[in-house]
Amino acid sequence: MLKGIYPGSFDPVTYGHLDVIERSSKLVDELIVGVLNNKAKSPLFSAEERVRMLNEVTKDMPNVTVVPFEGLLVDFARKMDAGLVIRGLRAITDFEYELQMAQTNHKMEPDVETVFLTTSLDYSYLSSTTVKEVAAFGGDISQFVPGIVADLIEEKMNKRRV
Repeated sequence: MLKGIYPGSFDPVTYGHLDVIERSSKLVDELIVGVLNNKAKSPLFSAEERVRMLNEVTKDMPNVTVVPFEGLLVDFARKMDAGLVIRGLRAITDFEYELQMAQTNHKMEPDVETVFLTTSLDYSYLSSTTVKEVAAFGGDISQFVPGIVADLIEEKMNKRRV
């Protein structure tokens, strides 16, 4: 059984993330979406909120499981008994960083391979940071994230404006 991990912050999950999740889920028997809780960052959503959002938007994908994690990806992969890490690439700048991370991970855990998926052209410009910036200025983000996510972002932004 081939088990893969698609790790990320997902703050918030975008249509670009969902594209990679859907495509990845067809390549493996089980796909674990690993939600990184990075204590060095100040995310818009807590890890628990991000897990709930991802569970909602992937509920129709039977082989997808959403799991929060902290620390090293290779340790998480070992814990989940996953031999494959899936990373999405939007541009050459992503590749440089992701290649370095993949090589480091492989050095630390030779049994974990990394596979890169290029993002769909429809989402190659899209990032969570862009979504948050547009939302912060009251822009329409409905073309970037699922409706439930857009509603939650709007709710967070309204609280920040008060």
